[in-house]
Amino acid sequence: MGISAILNIAVSGMQANTHSLTASARNVAGVTTSLPGTSDIDLGQEMLDAVRAEIGFKANAAVWETGADMWDVLASIKRD
Repeated sequence: MGISAILNIAVSGMQANTHSLTASARNVAGVTTSLPGTSDIDLGQEMLDAVRAEIGFKANAAVWETGADMWDVLASIKRD
């Protein structure tokens, strides 16, 4: 697997985590607009999903940073 593939996978992971966090935020916002007792949204689960998305995003960002560093090293070797 090449470095560009690793970078693409990391970006896809960050996008997926962003979508997950957006969905949780919309669900929580929806609870505040519904009548009391009419929502089936579990706020505890939404918080857990938001934390999971944050951790996943950070992990993918670390992979992307490492891949970018590797790319820089390879580019400097090629120049030398």
